[in-house]
Parts: sequence; structure tokens; C-alpha cells
Amino acid sequence: MKSIIRILAVAKGLRRYYIAITILSVLASITLILFPVLTGWAIDEVRKGKQARVDFVILMAVLLFVMDFAVNILNNITGCLGDIMSVKLQRMLSKQYFAHLLTLPQQYFDTELSGKIINRLNRSITQITNFVQMFSNNFLQFIVTTVFALVAVAYYSWPVALMLLSLYPIYILMTMRTSSKWQKYQATKNHELDVASGRFAEAVNQIKVVKSYRQQLAELKFFDGHMRKVVDTNQPQSKMWHISDFRRRLVLNVIFLGVYLYVFVSAAQGHITPGEAVALVLFAQQIRIPIFTISFLVENTQRAMADSKDYFEIMSIKPSITDKPDAATLKVGHGEVIFDDVRFGYEGGEHVLRGVSFRVAPGSKLALVGESGEGKTTITNILLRLYEVGGGTVTIDGQSISDITQASLHEAIGVVFQEPALFSGTIRENIAYSNPQATQKAIEQAAEAANAHDFIMKFEKGYDSQIGERGLKLSGGQKQRIAIARALLKDAPILILDEATSSLDTKSERAVQEALEHLMQNRTTLIIAHRLSTISHVDQIVTLSGGRIAESGTPAELEKTDGIYAKLLALQQLAPGTTKDKRLKAFDLAE
Repeated sequence: MKSIIRILAVAKGLRRYYIAITILSVLASITLILFPVLTGWAIDEVRKGKQARVDFVILMAVLLFVMDFAVNILNNITGCLGDIMSVKLQRMLSKQYFAHLLTLPQQYFDTELSGKIINRLNRSITQITNFVQMFSNNFLQFIVTTVFALVAVAYYSWPVALMLLSLYPIYILMTMRTSSKWQKYQATKNHELDVASGRFAEAVNQIKVVKSYRQQLAELKFFDGHMRKVVDTNQPQSKMWHISDFRRRLVLNVIFLGVYLYVFVSAAQGHITPGEAVALVLFAQQIRIPIFTISFLVENTQRAMADSKDYFEIMSIKPSITDKPDAATLKVGHGEVIFDDVRFGYEGGEHVLRGVSFRVAPGSKLALVGESGEGKTTITNILLRLYEVGGGTVTIDGQSISDITQASLHEAIGVVFQEPALFSGTIRENIAYSNPQATQKAIEQAAEAANAHDFIMKFEKGYDSQIGERGLKLSGGQKQRIAIARALLKDAPILILDEATSSLDTKSERAVQEALEHLMQNRTTLIIAHRLSTISHVDQIVTLSGGRIAESGTPAELEKTDGIYAKLLALQQLAPGTTKDKRLKAFDLAE
């Protein structure tokens, strides 16, 4: 019951639809109740033979038509309102789900497959909206009709009313006995569907890898294996449900047998008139129809309870990174960035950073160097406050990033990722993603500074050219320059640069590197270096080892030491070979 209340509570913003549907359902139910009464009156009049009033019988027939017509109109208006409410609810739930996901920390997405997240959205919200639609279109009318019908039956015969009333507790108790097990089966099916959908999304997103390694059959086998488990779970679930449903219906059949016997015998003995007997049978049928369709209602209710579990679990997750009530707006003057004794560890893992301290001077370029897993990317994520530090402080112009709003922090930092993250749509939309209000002139200026304008204009539709999902219609260098243009258009005083030129050809690399030089001008820049050649041009190098800073200084200063940077430079002098290549690869570096 708690789950049902939570489901109905999420739709409280659609209260006026509930009220309208309830009123119309009551009117339709009252109209339906009159059918058996009028039919009984007509039959009692007809059995008078030649003394029967023909005008009265005709009036009953006309009234039955009018009520039938009215019920037709009321049911369709109710159904239409229910459909509109369902779509509005789907939008409301989807928006709430997406908005909540956007507030969750990066660590949540680090541990969840995107396919699972999407599948949960589709399954949970579809079932919730289906349930609410069913509840509004069927359940309310079912309740109202049943209550009115039982009252009317009690007027004619209280024994028949008691027999019909006994159907409900019996049915509910028999259903509750199997509900828990049914939902366990459903939870298993949902898990297997999530795993299958998650892998499906991964395979589609990386289809070139799948095909190049000839893993189509392996991916299909993995997907089909989990879908087979869904089928294997569905068989006992369905068998259990239908056996239980057969038993419930058998009990109802027996009770209705008692009702028919009582009504027919009472009529035969003259205790009730034939018209009253017909009215009682028709009332019983009005109750019988929703009782037998209650199996559908119960199944959908159970499915909604099981499938909405993931939705409410995710919605109950509290964002671990939130703005303080008195959080100030970041004001960037010079753009000085300071990490002071920063410590950080991923949940359930060892500490990645163990007291890291360094200063990025205003307008300078600092490069982070270290082997894979030493925390280079973690440092940039902490600066963006995608992760919360476990200790120490990070300040920008003396303002702790924990004391300022996340919106103002992100507004002050531009990012170019190693993998240029582009969206499906036009080139114009992707460049303007950092500033949707930018003029065409500003977009083109950013593209020119990023060495992207010339190749953009070679496309038939120029800036209005569609780039496909994740920019698949562009080359690596073109995508990177679009990403740089996006960062240039943002014009943020602080820049995080996960420099990505190592996988580009010489011509593309030169164009991208030139664009990066434009981007870094007069900006405080934090660089994750991927090429030795770019490290030599920065103002400061910080090398990481064991979660701590191993050395810090200018390229000229570190070149004279026996530290990591000096050893990397020495490697550069060696001829290409396995040892050299492996060592550079360990640092995510190339020459």
C-alpha cells in the first residue's frame, strides 16, 4: 500500500484531472445502477400481459437508451482526460528523474551503466503512468460502481448483498498471499533486463570496436543470455500467477452459484418478483464484470509496485555535493588556483591523493605528469567539484570552492576533454553549447581562433551541418577543434585542458596545437599532458607519484634534477624501442 500511495503522490500536481475523472466516474456509475432497476420495472410491467402500459414500456426503453448514450459520452470523456493526465505525468516524472540525475555526484555515474539508467527510466515511468491511467480510467469507476451496486442489491435482498460483498476480502487475501513472491520474480527480471540493456547500449556506442575484434557473436550471446534468464524467470512467475488466478476465480464462481440459486429459488417461491430477480442478476453481473477484470488491475498494480522501486530508490539518493545555504558567487579576479593539502579517495578504495599542494599562478600554465592512476584527472575533477575532497582545501583567488555556488564555479572554468564530447546536432549548436545566446559572429570568431572555420565552410551547409551522434561525421582533429571553439566561446578565465593530440596525424596535431595556444592565452591553465613536446612550453610542471607530489618546478629547473621529468627527457633521446614506448605509455605520454 505504501508503494501505491507514493505512486499516486507523485501525480498530486494533476489533482484537477483526478477530481474531474472522479466526478465523471461517479456520474457514469449512478447511470449504470439505473439499468437493472429500469429493466426490472419494464419486465414486471410486461408480465401483466394485455393490461401492461405500452407507453410505460416505451418510456423505459427510451430511458435505457438515454442512459446508455450518457455512459458512452462520460466514459470517453473520462478516458480522454485519463490519457492526457498520463502523458502529462510521464513528462513530469521524466523531468524530475532527469533533473535529479543531474544533481547526483560523478561517482554515481562512475558505477552505473548508461544503458541501465535509461532502461530504468523507461520501465519505471512507463509502469507508473500506465498504473495511474488504469487507476483513473478503470479503478475509480470500478469502486464507485461496486459500492452503488451493493447498496442497490441490499435494498432488494441483504443476503445477496452479503454474498457479493464477501468476494472482496476473499479475493484480496488470496492475492496478498502471492504478491510478495510475484514481485521477487519481477525484480529478478528487471535486473536481467537492466544488465542486457546496459551491455546493448555499450555495444552500440562502440560498434566499431565490436566489429573490428569480431565480437558480434560474443556480444549477442551475452545479451541473449540475460534475456534468456528473463524468459526463464517469466515462466514460473506466469505459472504462479495463473494458478492463483484460477483459484481466485473458482472461489468467485462458487459464490456466484450461491447468488443465482438464492435469486432463482426466491423468485420461484414468490418472495421476489421476476423483475426484481432480473434486477438482482443484472446487479450481480455489474459486480461480476469488474471482479473478474480485477485480475488485470491487480497484475498492473503489482507490476507498478515492482517496477517503480528503482525510480523511487534513485529519487531518494541525496546529492552528496550541494551548495551551502549561504554559498557565495565566485568572483574571479586574477585566476589564482591553489590546492592545499588535498586528500581524496574513491568510495571503497584506497586514497588516490595524499596531501597534494600546489599553486597555479594567474595566467600561467601548469602541467600534471604522472603514471596512469596517479590522480591527474582526479585533480581536475576536484577543481570542477565533481568530487568532494576528503581533506584540505581548493581555492580560486582565495575563495574556497566549497563555499561558492557550483553554478558560478563551472561558469568560471572552461574544459577541453581528451575525448571531445560532442552532441548530435549541428556544428553551430555544438560550438554554442557553452553560450547558447552567442551571436553567429561570435561563433565564427571562436571557430576561426580554433582553426575550425575553414573546414566548417567546406561542408555543404556550413555551420548548419549535422555532425551525427558524438560527432561521428567529423575527423578526430575536426572534433577537437570544435571542442576548442566551444571553450573559446565560453571565454572562462580558468581552463582545464586534458590535451589530446597524441592520436592525431601531424597536420591535424599542428592545427589543434595552434588552436590550443589561442585558447590558453591570458588564462590560468591546468594541463594533463599527453605529449613531451607540450610539457616543455608550460610555466610549471607537477609530477605525481604514490598520490603525492614528487617534484614541482619549471621545465628548466626539473631538467637539471634526477626526477621523473628529467628521466622522461632522457627517454626521449633514446631510439624507439619496447622499453622506451612502455615507459612513455605508463605516463600516458607520447613524443
